[in-house]
Amino acid sequence: METFSVQDHADSLLPAGKQWKLVWSDEFDGTALDTSKWGFRLHFWGKPFPAFTDQGVFLDGRSHLQLHIVKTPDGRYCSPQLQTASLTYDIPRDSGGFWPFGKYETPRFLHKFGYYEIRCRLNRQAGWWTAFWLQSPSIGAHPDASQCGVECDIMESQDYAEQKIVRCGNIWNGYGADGKGSGHKHYPPADTPDGWHRFGVDWSRDGYVFYTDGEEVNRVDGPVSNVEQFILVTTECMGYRNTPSKASPLLDKVVLPEYFEVDFVRVFDEVQ
Repeated sequence: METFSVQDHADSLLPAGKQWKLVWSDEFDGTALDTSKWGFRLHFWGKPFPAFTDQGVFLDGRSHLQLHIVKTPDGRYCSPQLQTASLTYDIPRDSGGFWPFGKYETPRFLHKFGYYEIRCRLNRQAGWWTAFWLQSPSIGAHPDASQCGVECDIMESQDYAEQKIVRCGNIWNGYGADGKGSGHKHYPPADTPDGWHRFGVDWSRDGYVFYTDGEEVNRVDGPVSNVEQFILVTTECMGYRNTPSKASPLLDKVVLPEYFEVDFVRVFDEVQ
């Protein structure tokens, strides 16, 4: 790997042997989320989802984003999901029209190929997921996943009891019975002195190469998305996707404040 320096911020670690240029980033400077770059995922299949919220987002003034678990007065647990664009099931239902979904949201950032990197501290307690991933606005809309995109999980920390187990890989052909996976790998990232980790993926026409702290951890040859996708930095309190929908018992053991901390998100293009 080789380093890429950003003034007054931590370096990126990029795959060696290629020339890279920075094309999009958020260093989380200041004290307020840049809503020209990020929106919130609040709906699931057109309906408000109890585990999603636009609350619990803090910038600490030292270039760090914090995504917190929030406990509401009625005892519900929720946490924020950030995204640079959306897809159909993010859109709230149109209560006054014929169609089951409402007005399409203008994308903030869509991109194809390149190196996508986050520097973050993982969740410290069990009971919720944290993730850094890419999604296509049209996933599952065509039999050929290369034409409609995939879900690319760069980092997903979702174990119920062991926070240091993460996974990376792809989901394609949409969700449900036809959804398929392309070699998700589960692995424990090595401890770092300060708790910060870098997770990234090199998405090219040849496939996907996943990295953690400068080391290759997984490869997926295909199918390769040939459409623009958007970035998500997300958290989710467990249990609300179950039937009946209710908080995981692990959440009652969480000592607040509990948050997912992000130093930067960056996107690089390979210079041909």
